[in-house]
Amino acid sequence: MSLFRTELRRLTKRRFTRYSTLLGLLVLVAVVVGVFFTNQKIDAGQLARAERQADQQYQEQVRWSEQERVECEKAKTAGTATDGRYPDDCSVITAPSRDQIEAEWFLPSTFNFKETFDETLIPFAAILALVGFVVGASFVGAEWSTGGMMNLLLWRPKRLTVLLTKLAALLTGILAVTVPAAVLWFAGFWAVATFRGSTEKMTSGVWQSFLLTSLRGVALVLVLTTIGFALASLGRHTAMALGGVVAVMVVGQFGLGILLEMASVRFAEAWLLPTYILAWMTKTVTLQDWDSCNATYYGECKPATMDITWQQSSVLLSVSVLVILGAALWTMRRRDIS
Repeated sequence: MSLFRTELRRLTKRRFTRYSTLLGLLVLVAVVVGVFFTNQKIDAGQLARAERQADQQYQEQVRWSEQERVECEKAKTAGTATDGRYPDDCSVITAPSRDQIEAEWFLPSTFNFKETFDETLIPFAAILALVGFVVGASFVGAEWSTGGMMNLLLWRPKRLTVLLTKLAALLTGILAVTVPAAVLWFAGFWAVATFRGSTEKMTSGVWQSFLLTSLRGVALVLVLTTIGFALASLGRHTAMALGGVVAVMVVGQFGLGILLEMASVRFAEAWLLPTYILAWMTKTVTLQDWDSCNATYYGECKPATMDITWQQSSVLLSVSVLVILGAALWTMRRRDIS
């Protein structure tokens, strides 16, 4: 009997796997449904109404600025203390130009597939990565805690082969859920854009960008699934993986973030894992340091910046997988299993 098929069957038959996967998929469905009902398709009537509201807003700003300018001049003439309410030169109190008040501000929310879909891939990957992590940790953790791993090694004494086969079955199962879910995610939001937004200006380059982002999302799901599996194998219990995440994310990352802020470290976010996960999905995250001023020829102060790229994130994720999985394999080979 094939060990891989046996482990794949064991994975799919576990109630925890089924319920966790179903819960994750239901959350994804809820996101799509929520976006559908919170967006509208913009028609000519709504555009005209938004233009009228923008005109009204502009007229209100003109009237307000004129009143404030008159009050400022009266206060200056009378010598009344204004406590900094008015500028030294009352003539600078002017209304914004009409083109600065955009009609889009007064339009209801609408889903533009080209501009917005890329952002939806981040929660998609995050939800399925969480499912993969928990399922992976439970899959091998339960084997250790119930004694199933020891019994299996009596049948197949090659330790590393057994552990890697379990991992292969796990990743195959997660991939079998993630890929169809990604296709349905595309289809769902395409339907949202069709009935509640716009699907215009979709070019081959845009589709390619969405596809590459989706592939990075699938890779992230597989990476976190592997890490959850390896952590649980290291600790011989599901709680090892879950406790490790709590320690790293809540205690380590939250505490480290506070410490870095207190120490006024430049680009403190560069030391936090969520920054690199976000950079992996969005290709680049630009950090800003407003304490550093780069003056321009026009006297404008621009903050110093630092880019975190997906290439840097790939190195971090690869090293994390190699170290944690390598430690799990090493302990599997060296530890006394009884």
